[in-house]
Amino acid sequence: MNLKELKYSKNHMWVSWDEGGGMSTLGITDYAQSELGDIVFFELPETGTELSQFEKLGEVESTKAVSDLISPLGGEVIQVNQALLDSPELANKDPYGEGWLVKLKFNSMSEVNSLMTSEQYEQFVAQESAGREPPPR
Repeated sequence: MNLKELKYSKNHMWVSWDEGGGMSTLGITDYAQSELGDIVFFELPETGTELSQFEKLGEVESTKAVSDLISPLGGEVIQVNQALLDSPELANKDPYGEGWLVKLKFNSMSEVNSLMTSEQYEQFVAQESAGREPPPR
């Protein structure tokens, strides 16, 4: 997968899409999985669930925290990654491949276009990281 062709949300989710078929795949970014640490559980919506853009789509639990997963796009969930539910560590090992979360039939190309490009996301992460306090010595 070419990461430069993906779109990204401020909630550290990535999106790949097919304009013609209106289909998209969602996942967490490498940055998100590295910040979470060892992922031990995902709660994801059922097939057929309708989501709105930036609505909670589920939760991810790691050895550090439980975090909400926020959908970068609105649409109908058409597939859930069962392999990820069975082996949540796939999101740590391969967040852009086997670690995808759900596939959506998305509502609007304008929602896709409203997300960050790869370059914009890299700048966003750099700014977010720069805003952190250094670890104590």
